[in-house]
Amino acid sequence: MGERLTLDLTAMAHGGAALGRHEGKVIFVPYGLPDERVVVEVTDDRGRHAYARLLEVVRPSSDRVSPPCPHFGPDGCGGCQWQHAAYPAQLRYKAQVVADQLTRLGRLTDPLVRPPLPDPSGWAYRNQARFRPVPGGGLGFYSGESHHVTPVTACPILHPLLADLYAALEVDLPGLRALTLRAAVASGEQMLIFETEGDDPPALELDLPVSCVLLRADGTTLTLVGQDHLNETVAGRTYRISAPSFFQVNTAQAERLVQQVMAYLDLRGGETVLDGYCGVGLFTLPLAERAGLVYAVEVEPQAVEDLLANTEGLDNVEVVEGPTAALLEALEEPLDAAVVDPPRTGLEPEALDGLLVAAPRRLVYVSCDPATLARDGRRLAEAGYRLVEAQPLDMFPQTCHVETVSLWEAGGKVRKVASR
Repeated sequence: MGERLTLDLTAMAHGGAALGRHEGKVIFVPYGLPDERVVVEVTDDRGRHAYARLLEVVRPSSDRVSPPCPHFGPDGCGGCQWQHAAYPAQLRYKAQVVADQLTRLGRLTDPLVRPPLPDPSGWAYRNQARFRPVPGGGLGFYSGESHHVTPVTACPILHPLLADLYAALEVDLPGLRALTLRAAVASGEQMLIFETEGDDPPALELDLPVSCVLLRADGTTLTLVGQDHLNETVAGRTYRISAPSFFQVNTAQAERLVQQVMAYLDLRGGETVLDGYCGVGLFTLPLAERAGLVYAVEVEPQAVEDLLANTEGLDNVEVVEGPTAALLEALEEPLDAAVVDPPRTGLEPEALDGLLVAAPRRLVYVSCDPATLARDGRRLAEAGYRLVEAQPLDMFPQTCHVETVSLWEAGGKVRKVASR
């Protein structure tokens, strides 16, 4: 057993754990909350900091609530980290984490971080969920950072379209590696995506109006029942989304995300705009309505197919299949503005170099990880960009994850760099 400590927790850390200090060492405590006194057991001492398991809450925070999900907790499902915190507190923590990362990692002085835009209810929002088979039968989610699968009977953050579909499922498929449930909120379309050992198509008996797709290990798909894509509508625009293509998991908040990006870009008409890491074109379509020319860049082949379908008939959109960095390296004309929505790992160094060479007057960075946003923001600031403000959006209630839209302006003093 590890050392037992009594700690006063003072803040929420990036990654979802609360933190306290003992003899100068930072101790991270999952499932704790700021302003609590707790008893913990150290489980992983790494010298300058350590991780600990929560044993007892001696003095609870006024923000502590009873989590409604029976699967929530250190020994249960790892999908949610903050069901034990009242929703207004979750929003405060997310703003504080974004500001802390921009200050400490980004080395920005007093970054303006707006209060997060809240989800309408904080529950029942996920339009996609990936389940794993449980040994002995049933489905579940991974527990925390482990590969242990916790059986899940119901999930309160699933959109009703998925919750109802999950409740109706009876799955007994030998060789099943994963099963993803997807839904389009506007159309009501539902989809099951199977991943199997050896890419063997499963034998199905269905009495449900749902499409079924086999996702092979190489990323290609085989349609088993129905169609190979969903049709979703966001902010009055309809998007085709194929089985493996990325799309925001919170449809209601995706509309606010689009609105925020467009407000920050403040296009007046005629601009040349980059839409980097554009996926199926969530931002491309509204950009095309306002810009003179949009470079829509996406590396995933099936997302590109969706993008081409979604932009069909738009003569001011140039779809580019490949890395955003490659387009920027080949670009010969100046960019007036750019929006980038990279994965959690942030911008590749080559893509960031390319942006600094192109030097758009306005850059909107959509981030799902405050740490990589701060890392990339530091380079932007060193090159002469100014962070105007950052607007978090709560796309993922009950979790520690936060989406942030940030506006960066060149101000005429961007130091251009050579491509690596």
